[in-house]
Amino acid sequence: MQKTVKPPDSDYVRVAKALEFLRTHSREQPTLAETAAAAKLSPHHFQRLFKRWVGISPKKYLQSLTLTDAQRQLRSGETVLNTALNAGLSGSGRLHDLFVSLQSMTPAEYRDQGAGLTIGFGIHNSPFGICLLGVTARGICWLSFEKAQTEPTQILLPLKETWPSARLTPARKETADLLRQIFPGQGLPPRGPLTLLVHGTDFQVRVWRALLGIPLGTTMTYGDLAADIKKPKAVRAVGTAVGHNAISFLIPCHRIIRSDGGIGGYRWGSPRKEVMLEWEQIRLLDK
Repeated sequence: MQKTVKPPDSDYVRVAKALEFLRTHSREQPTLAETAAAAKLSPHHFQRLFKRWVGISPKKYLQSLTLTDAQRQLRSGETVLNTALNAGLSGSGRLHDLFVSLQSMTPAEYRDQGAGLTIGFGIHNSPFGICLLGVTARGICWLSFEKAQTEPTQILLPLKETWPSARLTPARKETADLLRQIFPGQGLPPRGPLTLLVHGTDFQVRVWRALLGIPLGTTMTYGDLAADIKKPKAVRAVGTAVGHNAISFLIPCHRIIRSDGGIGGYRWGSPRKEVMLEWEQIRLLDK
């Protein structure tokens, strides 16, 4: 019987393991060698990989954990958001104002579920693992993150379910170019302008527009988001709309947390959500 060979961890998986190790053992102040061992890499290789992916050294990340922990303790929704805005985080951190514009389908287009629409797609590596990017002539319509072992046909299923009447066609070069705009590297924000095309009800689109207004490195609760769209009693419906966001990262649903400060759920996995929030915190510290 042929022995199954386990594929090596991706860079995303290695760095995610290292981040988790540092968060768990921060009070012990682990050395570079100890952290590299947790990622199953040599210290030299690990240092270079971590700096390239995260943007700062493991030592500086470890120093940032105290500040991050304090920020988490202070998370109380609107108060934290107002503090962040007063501190100037609404400048280069606001995707809504600087980088992203959002278009929604007309009622007839929504009813027809993408009939007559062509979606080019590509599956790529990204800072947060394997991703599927879908694009139309009117803008980006899909960005999701997957497990490394997920089959391509399975990766495409949610996209097909969201746009069942659209025509899907491979467009790897076009999506690769767009991905370089979304993740330009060196801790930079997305290079704009980027146009998004969303498929949702009026209420969902209203929630997604509100998500675009949350500054980089800041979080809100579901209740705060409901209040922000003038629907304070619709917390459950807001949560459902957040969960149906199909353009992750660019529409930053990962910035929504529970009222008790917990990380909460995420369509593409809570560990990935936590890594995204850490990634954004570090970019603020490195400015």
